[in-house]
Amino acid sequence: MSNTFLSGEWKKLVMINYAIDSSILAKYLPSHTQIDRWHGTCFLSLVGFMFQNTKLLGIKVPFHVNFEEVNLRFYVRYLDGETWKRGVVFIKEIVPKPALSWVANTIFKEHYVTLPMRHTWREESGVLTVGYQWKTRNWHSFSVKTSNVLHPIGVGTEAEFITEHYWGYTKLSEKSTSEYGVEHPRWEVYETSDYSIDVDFDDVYGETFAFLNKEKPRSVFLAGGSEIIVKQGRILR
Repeated sequence: MSNTFLSGEWKKLVMINYAIDSSILAKYLPSHTQIDRWHGTCFLSLVGFMFQNTKLLGIKVPFHVNFEEVNLRFYVRYLDGETWKRGVVFIKEIVPKPALSWVANTIFKEHYVTLPMRHTWREESGVLTVGYQWKTRNWHSFSVKTSNVLHPIGVGTEAEFITEHYWGYTKLSEKSTSEYGVEHPRWEVYETSDYSIDVDFDDVYGETFAFLNKEKPRSVFLAGGSEIIVKQGRILR
């Protein structure tokens, strides 16, 4: 635990997954990494969740313990000696507190922005409704309806691929990359019955991702989440 930078819980993760052309991600790809594919498919995911019981270097910072996060991410792998490490690259991460953005952008060189945010967690007659919202010029939102029963993620499934990435990689320059580790147990998921997406991708993520306004996701699911640990990182050159 000596090199733990941040700890807490990631709860109720809505994961909206698009199959896309990997060439779209070329300018975001960190050096030393390559696109990680599932059966030949390159995925881009829009993810929303609650960060709870957050501790920075073991200390709870007042007013920064529980908060929403929404991120747009894709999947990579890095060959460390003879071992492939599977990780994620974040295109943009949205949080409601400026101090969170400052820490993440300064320490991990990530791409956080601060916007007004809110969330919906509701259970009625055995149906969970979980959604996340944030505001630029207008409010953007997505949500899912699921059963209230968690199920194990099957081995070799798309959901396993999406959730089982335990490293973060950030492009620092054309030749250097930041790497940090994330630890959590294997997650379980709820069975999705319906979903809604009301996001202007052009407004939030730029023209490169405007095509997602008309794209149907390959899959949408809700993961229960767990306690997590984010490790202090290193620079790959």
